[in-house]
Amino acid sequence: MLRRMTNAARSLNYGQGKEALLGATIRVVATRGLRGLTFRAVAEEAGVNNTLIAHHFGTRDRLLAAALDWTLDRSIAAADLSEYATDAHAFREALVENVLSAPDEEIFQFEMILESSRRPELRPAVRHLYERYVEALAKGREALGADTSDALNLAMFAALDGLMLQYLSHAITAEQLADAVEALGVAVGNVSEPAD
Repeated sequence: MLRRMTNAARSLNYGQGKEALLGATIRVVATRGLRGLTFRAVAEEAGVNNTLIAHHFGTRDRLLAAALDWTLDRSIAAADLSEYATDAHAFREALVENVLSAPDEEIFQFEMILESSRRPELRPAVRHLYERYVEALAKGREALGADTSDALNLAMFAALDGLMLQYLSHAITAEQLADAVEALGVAVGNVSEPAD
């Protein structure tokens, strides 16, 4: 086991260890929940020695905070939907595709959101997460020429957030998610009802 981890650690290029640990953290939390997150579990998932976690992050909470920021940056970068700014239907299709492309990251974020209800020290990071998401949604909607009032952007993101939670909990299908996002766009007046 030690030999496998040592070989895996050696196969990483300089600077890749931190990325490997962040990705492993997301996967561990997505499959085991926050209670299953240990340095050992992350190190095994990443294929590195667990001392690398302490080196890069120091504590479990700093690892979690860094992973939350990492997923947020990746998600917002992947959701740069400016190329679809003139087509509301294409914008929503791209938004749904983006959401469906990284379910582990979405599950990780929901785990952190729920944990913040029990641990007040996580609330600023979660508040920042929502602020950035709502801001990104507002920019996309503004490019479409849509009403971008703060209250409407917040309500739209809350609806998208709820739909995503339903999808991740297998209460709805990907098709139902896409249909609901389409209906949400129609309801707020971004585009006319699509033709069948």
